[in-house]
Amino acid sequence: MITPTPNNVLDMLRKLPPRERLKVISQALPEIEQSLSEKPQKVLSLRGLWKDLRPAPSAKDIGEARQEMWKDFPREDVA
Repeated sequence: MITPTPNNVLDMLRKLPPRERLKVISQALPEIEQSLSEKPQKVLSLRGLWKDLRPAPSAKDIGEARQEMWKDFPREDVA
């Protein structure tokens, strides 16, 4: 199936008789006007989504957790 492009649509429209062209345009125009008049939905930001839960870990806390996690790596008992 051909992906409709503006040029493809215009070429197809030009192949129609004038009355059919007018019918297509009269049906499409209200839909286009409605979609253009609708306000775009507000995009919600994810920044600060969890800000009310508790303070973020500090760089020191992250460093300590990282050291604790990697202190036994590589393990000798695992082959």
